[in-house]
Amino acid sequence: MWIVKYRVIFFILSLLLVIGAVTVIAKDQLNWGIDFTGGTILEVEYPTERPAVELVRSGVDGLDLGPISVQLAGERGVILRLRALSEEEHQKLVSALPQVSGQLPVEKRFSAIGPAMGRELARKGVLAIIVVVILIVLYLTMVFWGVSRPVASWKYGIVAVVKLVHDLVITTGIFVAISAAFGGAEINALFLAAFLTILGLSVNDVIAVFDRIRENLRRKVYPHFEDTVGHSLTETMGRSLNTSLTVIFVLLCIYFFGGSTTSEFALALVIGMIVATYSSIFIASPLLVVWEKWGRK
Repeated sequence: MWIVKYRVIFFILSLLLVIGAVTVIAKDQLNWGIDFTGGTILEVEYPTERPAVELVRSGVDGLDLGPISVQLAGERGVILRLRALSEEEHQKLVSALPQVSGQLPVEKRFSAIGPAMGRELARKGVLAIIVVVILIVLYLTMVFWGVSRPVASWKYGIVAVVKLVHDLVITTGIFVAISAAFGGAEINALFLAAFLTILGLSVNDVIAVFDRIRENLRRKVYPHFEDTVGHSLTETMGRSLNTSLTVIFVLLCIYFFGGSTTSEFALALVIGMIVATYSSIFIASPLLVVWEKWGRK
């Protein structure tokens, strides 16, 4: 199949995407949310018209509460992020917000997380990702145990992990780039949930392709491993594209028509699904072919 034949082109494209993603992450830095760093988030909504951002900033800058990030949300909402506050400082901050037509904004959300809790959440998040990756390798090794030639069963798991790292790095890079361009998107608990969801969806997609390769290897339909992989990709491509596009369409509806609290989660999943679908077809299986050729040499 042409995907396997021209695999070097797709490898170079992925390498450029990974380098670009790492560069963006290093340049723009990750905008960590209070879920990981600790602090306070206050979201308010104005009944009618929302004041300009400059007016909101001028109202809260003189409160001696440290740096305050001001972000617009929806049509009439404003989100403020700053250090942990006491209840007295909380009320002081709300009172300092500008009025519009004599009306105060309505408080919709107030969350405060201590730095110790933020570090604990970050630690558990990293641990969850590591556990998921290890379980994926073990699962694929057991599933493909009976098909050890010409590629050892554990190599399917390693290739899947390489694909997952590829997906997560590129997804994070694009997410950070969009955040830098449009402002506001941050790495929080929802983004971590999106990460773990992408891991599941990504490995599910590649397992479908690997399973067809395993079936064709057992049946010995094609004489060479490269031919087996190429035809397996052809047989499963329609399924992969249809499944992924269905999920992406739903996520786009959530992003455009859902609330502001789930928009970043949906955006991360849309990016992750697109990248995962690409890598399942153009990266994972061709990597098996390359590894098989190296093994023969």
